Amino acid sequence: VRFVASGGGLVQAGGSLRLSCEASGFTLDDYGLGWFRQAPGKGREGVSCITRRDYSTWYGDSVKGRFTISSDNAKKTVYLQMNNLKPEDTAVYYCAADIDLPQTIKTPDYWGQGTQVTVSS
Repeated sequence: VRFVASGGGLVQAGGSLRLSCEASGFTLDDYGLGWFRQAPGKGREGVSCITRRDYSTWYGDSVKGRFTISSDNAKKTVYLQMNNLKPEDTAVYYCAADIDLPQTIKTPDYWGQGTQVTVSS
Protein backbone atom coordinates (compact mmCIF):
# COMPACT_ATOMS: atom_id res chain seq x y z
CA VAL A 1 0.00 0.00 0.00
CA ARG A 2 1.43 3.36 -1.01
CA PHE A 3 0.20 6.92 -0.85
CA VAL A 4 1.64 9.96 -2.60
CA ALA A 5 0.33 13.18 -1.08
CA SER A 6 0.86 16.64 -2.50
CA GLY A 7 -0.53 20.15 -2.40
CA GLY A 8 0.61 21.35 0.98
CA GLY A 9 2.37 24.65 1.47
CA LEU A 10 2.33 28.05 3.10
CA VAL A 11 -0.76 30.23 2.77
CA GLN A 12 -2.16 33.27 4.50
CA ALA A 13 -5.24 33.05 6.65
CA GLY A 14 -8.34 33.10 4.50
CA GLY A 15 -6.55 31.45 1.61
CA SER A 16 -7.08 28.06 -0.01
CA LEU A 17 -5.13 24.92 -0.75
CA ARG A 18 -6.01 21.67 -2.46
CA LEU A 19 -4.42 18.48 -1.23
CA SER A 20 -4.20 15.38 -3.41
CA CYS A 21 -3.38 11.83 -2.45
CA GLU A 22 -2.87 9.07 -4.97
CA ALA A 23 -3.23 5.59 -3.51
CA SER A 24 -1.91 2.34 -4.88
CA GLY A 25 -1.45 -1.24 -3.83
CA PHE A 26 -5.00 -2.07 -2.84
CA THR A 27 -8.49 -2.17 -4.29
CA LEU A 28 -10.01 1.21 -3.70
CA ASP A 29 -13.56 -0.09 -3.48
CA ASP A 30 -12.65 -2.08 -0.38
CA TYR A 31 -11.59 0.96 1.63
CA GLY A 32 -12.79 4.34 2.67
CA LEU A 33 -10.32 7.15 2.04
CA GLY A 34 -9.75 10.24 4.09
CA TRP A 35 -7.45 12.63 5.88
CA PHE A 36 -6.30 13.19 9.41
CA ARG A 37 -3.91 15.86 10.63
CA GLN A 38 -1.44 16.35 13.42
CA ALA A 39 -0.18 19.69 14.65
CA PRO A 40 3.08 20.03 16.62
CA GLY A 41 2.62 18.84 20.18
CA LYS A 42 -0.94 17.69 19.57
CA GLY A 43 -2.66 14.42 18.88
CA ARG A 44 -4.19 13.29 15.64
CA GLU A 45 -7.40 14.93 14.52
CA GLY A 46 -9.81 13.47 12.01
CA VAL A 47 -10.39 15.90 9.15
CA SER A 48 -12.57 14.24 6.54
CA CYS A 49 -13.28 11.00 4.76
CA ILE A 50 -15.37 9.22 2.15
CA THR A 51 -16.86 6.04 3.57
CA ARG A 52 -16.68 2.67 1.87
CA ARG A 53 -20.27 1.61 2.49
CA ASP A 54 -22.17 4.32 0.69
CA TYR A 55 -19.52 6.83 -0.35
CA SER A 56 -20.96 9.38 2.03
CA THR A 57 -18.69 12.13 3.33
CA TRP A 58 -17.74 12.97 6.88
CA TYR A 59 -16.09 16.10 8.26
CA GLY A 60 -14.60 17.01 11.60
CA ASP A 61 -16.42 19.81 13.37
CA SER A 62 -13.51 22.22 13.02
CA VAL A 63 -13.49 22.04 9.21
CA LYS A 64 -17.18 21.74 8.36
CA GLY A 65 -18.26 24.31 5.82
CA ARG A 66 -14.66 25.10 4.83
CA PHE A 67 -13.21 21.82 3.55
CA THR A 68 -14.56 19.57 0.80
CA ILE A 69 -13.42 16.03 0.12
CA SER A 70 -13.77 14.30 -3.23
CA SER A 71 -12.31 11.34 -5.03
CA ASP A 72 -11.55 10.06 -8.49
CA ASN A 73 -11.72 6.29 -8.28
CA ALA A 74 -10.31 5.84 -11.77
CA LYS A 75 -7.19 7.70 -10.66
CA LYS A 76 -7.31 6.21 -7.15
CA THR A 77 -6.94 9.73 -5.86
CA VAL A 78 -8.62 11.57 -3.02
CA TYR A 79 -8.67 15.35 -2.83
CA LEU A 80 -9.18 17.82 -0.02
CA GLN A 81 -10.18 21.33 -1.02
CA MET A 82 -9.45 23.62 1.92
CA ASN A 83 -10.95 27.10 1.87
CA ASN A 84 -10.93 29.94 4.37
CA LEU A 85 -7.89 28.47 6.06
CA LYS A 86 -7.09 29.47 9.61
CA PRO A 87 -3.81 29.42 11.56
CA GLU A 88 -5.22 26.57 13.65
CA ASP A 89 -5.37 24.45 10.48
CA THR A 90 -1.57 24.36 10.49
CA ALA A 91 -0.54 20.71 10.68
CA VAL A 92 0.85 17.80 8.76
CA TYR A 93 -2.00 16.28 6.78
CA TYR A 94 -2.00 12.54 6.20
CA CYS A 95 -4.17 10.62 3.78
CA ALA A 96 -5.55 7.41 5.17
CA ALA A 97 -7.41 4.27 4.19
CA ASP A 98 -9.51 1.98 6.34
CA ILE A 99 -12.65 -0.09 5.88
CA ASP A 100 -14.28 1.43 8.96
CA LEU A 101 -14.00 5.16 8.31
CA PRO A 102 -14.94 7.55 9.85
CA GLN A 103 -14.77 5.68 13.15
CA THR A 104 -11.12 4.83 12.57
CA ILE A 105 -10.05 8.10 10.95
CA LYS A 106 -7.39 8.73 13.63
CA THR A 107 -6.10 5.17 13.68
CA PRO A 108 -6.49 3.91 10.13
CA ASP A 109 -5.04 0.68 8.80
CA TYR A 110 -2.96 2.59 6.25
CA TRP A 111 -1.68 6.14 5.95
CA GLY A 112 0.79 8.09 3.86
CA GLN A 113 3.85 10.21 4.54
CA GLY A 114 1.97 13.47 5.09
CA THR A 115 2.12 16.92 3.60
CA GLN A 116 2.74 20.10 5.58
CA VAL A 117 0.12 22.85 5.62
CA THR A 118 1.10 26.13 7.25
CA VAL A 119 -1.35 28.99 7.61
CA SER A 120 0.05 32.35 8.62
CA SER A 121 -2.01 34.96 10.43
